[in-house]
Amino acid sequence: MNEQFSLLNRTYALSGGTGILGGSIAEYLVNQGAKVILLGRALEKLESKQKVLNQIAANSTTIFKVDVLSETELFRLKEIISTSYDTLDGLINLAGGNIPGATLRPDQTIHDIAMSDTQKVVDINLFGTVLPSIVLSGIMVKQGKGSIINISSMAAKQSISRVLGYSMAKAGVDIFTKWMAQELATKHGDKIRVNAIAPGFFIGNQNRKLLINEDGSLTERGQLIINNTPMKRFGDVMELNGMVHYLLSDASSFVTGSIFDLDGGFNSFSGV
Repeated sequence: MNEQFSLLNRTYALSGGTGILGGSIAEYLVNQGAKVILLGRALEKLESKQKVLNQIAANSTTIFKVDVLSETELFRLKEIISTSYDTLDGLINLAGGNIPGATLRPDQTIHDIAMSDTQKVVDINLFGTVLPSIVLSGIMVKQGKGSIINISSMAAKQSISRVLGYSMAKAGVDIFTKWMAQELATKHGDKIRVNAIAPGFFIGNQNRKLLINEDGSLTERGQLIINNTPMKRFGDVMELNGMVHYLLSDASSFVTGSIFDLDGGFNSFSGV
């Protein structure tokens, strides 16, 4: 049974692995004996995270400066991974997030939305998942196995005010996850799987000011979220690790095309 859950000596690529959520997942994987390939655009952040991970386990982590929206850079990365690593056992698409210009202020309406910023958010969250999945899955097809994990959101489940671009992108991630799962399974075998995790509300650098005041109290939006979360709290980033582990391991060998809520009951609660 333990072998089913083992991640020892497996190799996983992570985009967005220098952020709060992705950084926690990267540290967890290294602690499980896995090798990690960090992908990102900011070399300084990559090097800083690599240092932390290599202190946990020597030579556990390599980094590649790459824009996940560039097909040219991704195909170059694919060739490097194919020639430098025995296998690529999994890919976690953590690159994403929101930007202030794509978030409506409470005093704004839909007619005030910044279309250029909204498109940027759709690009990084949706195509920042689609492109690396399609390109790097080519390695998995050749080796005959692999697990891809995408990051969805509560914003894909129901209408959440102010974040149109982010919501559209994450809804796209959901259907892409299902589409890619069936495409790979029907044409390339049952050992290549694609699933998604839909986190509820976790505190990160991008949403902290939206949810928590400087004195530590909840903002009005933060309080609304807690009121509609049966567990009455935000998630801890470490609470994502168990689902990530399961989906990367052989224990989930018959699981593909699924989207798993990790939300303290938010999506199942009507508010009444």
